[in-house]
Amino acid sequence: MTSRGKTLRLAAVSTLVVLALTGFSTGRGHGGGSGDGGGGGCSSSSQNHDSSSGGSHRDYDDDDDYDDDYGSGSGGSGGTEASMSPDAATVTLVDCASEETPYATVEVANTDTVDGTFSVTVTFRDAAGEELDSGTEEVFVPAGGTTPVRIPVNDTESVPLIKECALDSYAPAA
Repeated sequence: MTSRGKTLRLAAVSTLVVLALTGFSTGRGHGGGSGDGGGGGCSSSSQNHDSSSGGSHRDYDDDDDYDDDYGSGSGGSGGTEASMSPDAATVTLVDCASEETPYATVEVANTDTVDGTFSVTVTFRDAAGEELDSGTEEVFVPAGGTTPVRIPVNDTESVPLIKECALDSYAPAA
């Protein structure tokens, strides 16, 4: 064979190898032409990638199969729930701060379908309703769960004066 023939044959084989490795073919594909329903595109497991053998080779790789049912995969971190943020959680006062327990205890209930971290603020007031101190904590609550959290009094000198703990009934997502 001449040098020119060997070069052409090498170029043809190289082209077939590149096409086979990239999964591109000119047969049936997921891409469509202008009205003909066919055309080049991504490969599927039933396409013939070896045109030199007269159509006897089939590619049975499972890694290039695509379904039209998007979002039905399991696991992974790219699902739709991972990108959703929860709504506000419900907050309930369990116990106000006292000299024995210099913190308020609250329960944070996440009624949403996704886990979330919520910011809970308690305002500590005296007998006249004047604000003495406030404390904020962020708490992680699993979807559909309830988590208790202690909100400490920052100003320890005001602890004996605390008579009331005030809080919003909802904690925003942090």
